[in-house]
Amino acid sequence: MATLWTLGCDADDPQRIAAFWALALGYVKEPGFDEPDNASIVDPDGQGPAMSFLKVPEGKSSKNRMHIDLRVAGPGPWDMAERARLIQQKVPALVSAGATVIREEWYGDVLGHVVMQDPEGNEFCVA
Repeated sequence: MATLWTLGCDADDPQRIAAFWALALGYVKEPGFDEPDNASIVDPDGQGPAMSFLKVPEGKSSKNRMHIDLRVAGPGPWDMAERARLIQQKVPALVSAGATVIREEWYGDVLGHVVMQDPEGNEFCVA
């Protein structure tokens, strides 16, 4: 049996960043973790790990050593054109929620993934 785990994240505004990641992942707020200085979101189907956000005094100071890849096309194998279409569909919704596009990465003439930052500057990819 796998060990359950939570991705713990530092934050400037835990509620705002939790709302962003809930939208990005299709998660919901975790009951009992709704304080100004902490927030937690969970997979409503109970399959994925939880994410918790804790207010810290310092801001982000360097590039992430780990990051999240949103796999919008689900598990492979993929039709690469359909996968690119799903990536291009997801990115504008995340930008509307406060994310920033950093760059697109192409595999020849097919969109491979988009590197983005969440509203607090944490890098992630839409793949």
